[in-house]
Order: sequence, then structure tokens, then C-alpha cells
Amino acid sequence: MDAINKVANPILEIKALKETGEFEGYGSTFGGEPDSYGDVIAAGAFADSLADHRAKGTMPKMFWQHDASRPIGKWLEAEEDGHGLMMVGKLNMGVQQAKEAYALLKEGDIDGLSIGYRIREYSVDTDTHVWTLEKLDLLEVSVVSIGANANATIASVKAAKAVHEITEKLKAGDRLTEREFEQLLKGSLGLSNSQAERAARVHLKGQGEPAEADHGLAFLRAMTA
Repeated sequence: MDAINKVANPILEIKALKETGEFEGYGSTFGGEPDSYGDVIAAGAFADSLADHRAKGTMPKMFWQHDASRPIGKWLEAEEDGHGLMMVGKLNMGVQQAKEAYALLKEGDIDGLSIGYRIREYSVDTDTHVWTLEKLDLLEVSVVSIGANANATIASVKAAKAVHEITEKLKAGDRLTEREFEQLLKGSLGLSNSQAERAARVHLKGQGEPAEADHGLAFLRAMTA
């Protein structure tokens, strides 16, 4: 099978971006609905490529809009997890384009990452014409303006792991601390710090109207369902 070069444009929602230019997020997600190009990436598709990068001491390049003449930083980490391809990178704040990218990302004016890759192995559903990409060479991951896969998000890895751990605690029937409940509200529902703190006081300590406390209990039951 001849190799095919392509790019994909997953839409990402900004959750964390440090002033130093460091950011974290998924460059691609596995399975789910086909993206706007009719492609689905299978879990494990990047495994061989990432292993090759590690063996060579290299990383995929970080470009602006897939333009190889405009590198804007470097990727520090790349790994697959159960959700997709997790990337940890750092914008080179000494480069004008990287400064502009940072400003745009910070304000939410752009919100995308896109992978540039070479297809090594794939299969095609003859009924739906959806391509399942099974083995890919990861060449570069760009910061882009427009995306195609709405399931990927730029988010703090630490925050994602924290929400996962708290969710597992709820599933096990364990009681949350006030701080853990705040983290869950901020990470899962996007509440502000003050909103999450008030919700924790009302729902965990019983402060507020009885109806609010009942609402909090219903919320916890829904989260553990």
C-alpha cells in the first residue's frame, strides 16, 4: 500500500495556556464520528511512529498553519492514551509568529491543533466510505485557525487527570472533599472559581436554601450514574 500524506484539523477548546507559552492538549481523538474528511483514527495508530521518534530522539514539528517555513515552537511530549493523541508543547516566545499565536490562543480567537501525517495502513467501509486510519507516521502538529474534529480539546493534563480521579471516586461511592467537588465543577462544567466554591458550600455543607441542597444531591447522583 502506497503511503498517503494528509492533514486533519481537530477543533480544540482552550482550557489552559501558561504565560511561558506551554500548553497541553489532544491533537487527535480515537474512534467516534468521522471528521469532516470522512476519516476515523484507530487507537494505536500513532504507536509505531511515536516509538520511532523516541528511538531517534526526535519529536513531530510544531508549525503555524501547516507551513513548514513557519515553525513556532516545539513539542515536548507526545503519547497515546485511551482518548487520543496527547501533546505537550511550548511556543517559542522569541519568535514573532509564536507571540501572535499565543495572543490569539489566549483570547480564544483561534483554538485548533491539526496533525500532519503519512498514512501507512488503512481500511475503507464500502457502504459509508469512511476511512479507518490504522497506522500513521506523525510528521507535525500545527496550531491552526479552523478545525474538523470537535472532540479534541486543549486542556491541562493535570486537570483532566484530576477530574478522572474524582469521577472514579464518585463511582466507587466515596465522599468528596469540598476541594474535590470544586475541581469537578470547574473541570467538568466550566464554573468559575467563585461559582464552584459557592456550589461546594451549598451542596456539601448544606449552606443555602433546602431546595439548593436537594439539587446538589441530585447532581451527585447523576454524576455517579
